[in-house]
Amino acid sequence: MISYIRGKLVSIQDEAVILDVHGVGYEVICPNPFVFQEHLDNELHIHTYFHVREDAQILYGFKNLDQKYLFTRLLSVSGIGPKGALAIISGVNIPEFVSAIEREDDKFLTSFPGVGKKTARQIILDLKGKLVANFNITKEEVETTDKKSNQTAELKEALEALKALGYMDREVKAIIPELQKNVTNDSNTDQIIKKALSLLMKK
Repeated sequence: MISYIRGKLVSIQDEAVILDVHGVGYEVICPNPFVFQEHLDNELHIHTYFHVREDAQILYGFKNLDQKYLFTRLLSVSGIGPKGALAIISGVNIPEFVSAIEREDDKFLTSFPGVGKKTARQIILDLKGKLVANFNITKEEVETTDKKSNQTAELKEALEALKALGYMDREVKAIIPELQKNVTNDSNTDQIIKKALSLLMKK
């Protein structure tokens, strides 16, 4: 098992980062590679999960251990593979996700790419009650995140609207880290879109 990699971040691609470790370039597939933008040309420590199958050996990378742990737990859910788990991680706020599982919120879970109602029910069946303690989320925090779920949905609606306007997935992913800093509980979809457009014009 390759637990982590430390090396110089030499390239950021649509789905992966390339780290130079003593002259060897490691391709690491990430939920959103652009969250590492500030580390370009500098040393980066990235948590990894080494996935082996008959036809491939793939390194998946994560910004922190919480993302990595959630990824591994999602892999334990029937019907979810690495690609599906990565799609969930790319847009997830972990406390909100755990909260949705605990309250059996199918609607919230099916908002993630590739998660239909059957898969959402399987996630609840397999993971309910098994994540709260691992992420040190209290009952009060779970209840608080319920109020934020609509904000997450509005952010996702805004991102989909940008793609409908013709912006490439790469362009949209590149502004997500900065956009999330500017989204408040009072922001609506239109306001988020306007902020996103202003960020895109600066690129």
